[in-house]
Amino acid sequence: MTHLGILAITTALLTLPAFASPKNDVVEFIDSQQDDFSRVAQRIWELAEVGYQETESSELLQEQLRIAGFVIEKGVANIPTAFIASFGSGKPIIGILAEFDALPGLSQKALTTRKTRVEGAAGHGCGHHLFGTASTAAAIAVQQWIKASDISGTIRLYGTPAEEGGAGKVYMVRDGLFNDVNGVLAWHPGSTNDASPGQSLANISAKFRFRGLSAHAAGAPDQGRSSLDGVEAMNYMVNLMREHVDFRSRIHYVITRGGEAPNVVPDFAEVYYYCRHPSVEVAQMNFTRIVKAAEGAAIGTGTSVDYEIIHGLYNMLPNNYLGRLLFQNLNDVGGYTYTAKEQSFAEEIQKTLAEPKPIGSQEKVQPWQPRPGAGSTDVADVSWIVPTAQFNAATYVPGTPAHSWQAVAAGGTSIGTKGMLVAAKTLALTAVDLFTDPTHLEKAKEELLAAQGPNFKYVPLLGDRKPPLDYRK
Repeated sequence: MTHLGILAITTALLTLPAFASPKNDVVEFIDSQQDDFSRVAQRIWELAEVGYQETESSELLQEQLRIAGFVIEKGVANIPTAFIASFGSGKPIIGILAEFDALPGLSQKALTTRKTRVEGAAGHGCGHHLFGTASTAAAIAVQQWIKASDISGTIRLYGTPAEEGGAGKVYMVRDGLFNDVNGVLAWHPGSTNDASPGQSLANISAKFRFRGLSAHAAGAPDQGRSSLDGVEAMNYMVNLMREHVDFRSRIHYVITRGGEAPNVVPDFAEVYYYCRHPSVEVAQMNFTRIVKAAEGAAIGTGTSVDYEIIHGLYNMLPNNYLGRLLFQNLNDVGGYTYTAKEQSFAEEIQKTLAEPKPIGSQEKVQPWQPRPGAGSTDVADVSWIVPTAQFNAATYVPGTPAHSWQAVAAGGTSIGTKGMLVAAKTLALTAVDLFTDPTHLEKAKEELLAAQGPNFKYVPLLGDRKPPLDYRK
C-alpha cells in the first residue's frame, strides 16, 4: 500500500518543542501537518472502500498512529478493519471516533458536473475520508501535548468501520470496548459548522427473504408460487400500515432480488427494510408489525419467509455539557474563507443543487440550537454508554445534501480539506479541556446518568448476530 505523510509527520514529532500554551500549540501542530493529513484524506477518498472492506483505508490511519507512538489493537470486535489506537495510561480516558467507509454507487470526480471516476464504484458521499483523517490528526496532536506536558491519562482513537448501514460501533459497544471511557468526541462532515445537539432515529434493518416454487409463467402458472408476489404483498400491507403508526416513524425499503426472467415464476425474492423512530421502543413495535405483514404475505401467496436483522441502532443521546465545550472550541477555531478557485467551484456546484444555501456560511459557526434528527447513526449506541458529543464542520458546498455526488466532489477538493482541519482543531482543543479540568467529565457523566434513568440496561438491537462482514458484497 501507499504510505502518505508518514515521513513528514515523524520528523515533526521528533523535533516538536515542549508545549507551553496547550491550545495554541495543539492548533499549530495541526497546521504544521495539514499538507500531510490532506494527502492521507485524499488517498482514502480515492480508495473509496465500502463498509467492512476498508482494508487499505484502515491501515493507512493505523500507520499514522503507529508511527506517532500509539499502541494499536487491530481487528477488535471480530471486525478485521476495526481498531483501537491508545496512548498514555490511567484516567481520564478520552475517546475520539474515526469513520472511513464509503457509499456504494457514488463514484465521482472532483468536478462541478456529474462525472464518474470508476464505473459502478463507491464514493465518499458522507465525507468519511475526512472524518477518519481529522480524528486521527486530533488524536496525534493531543498525544504530543500529553508527552510534552507529562499529563496523566489516555487518548484513544477508535477506528470504526461500516457506519453506513453496517453498525460497526454497535459491535464494539456490545464487546465492552467503551466501558472504561470517560468521554467520547466525534464530528461529521456537513455543509455548515454546527455544534448544536442533534437527535437521531433508532433504526432496525432487516432483509426479508421469500421462497416459492418456480414454474413456466405462461405454460404452468398454476404450479408456481411467486416469491415476488410475497414481497409485493408484504410491501402493500406495510404501505397501508403507514397511516396507523406514529407520524415520526420512517419506513423504507428496496427490492434487492425480484426474479431473473419474466417467463419464470420466481422462487426467491428479497426485500431490504429500514424501520426508524425517535425512540427504540416504538421502532421495535413498528418492526414487529412489519414482521407480521411479512408472515401474512407468505400465507396469502403460498410462499415462506424468513428474515435476517442486518443492523440495529439506538437513538442519539447527545450530551449537552460536552456539546457546549465543543461549541465553545468550534467558535474559537471559526470557519474559513474560499479562495477565488474555491468560490468558482462552489458557485458551479450550487447550480446543480435543489436548495442551495448562501455561500459564505462556511465562514461562520451556527448558533447553538437543539435540532431534531432525521437520519440514524451507530454513534448513538456509544452515546448511551459514555458521555458523547459531536459536531459538524463545513466540508460540502453550502446546501449540499449528504450522500450526493456533489458531496463526493467537494470532499475531493481543498474545500473538504479546510473543513477537515476545522474539525481536527475543535476535537483536539476539546480533548485538552477534558484532560485539564476533571469537573467537565464529572458533569457530563451526571447528565448521562440522568438521561439513562435508574433502570437502564443496554441491550443491542441487533442481538447476538455476528458482524455482517459481507453486507456490501
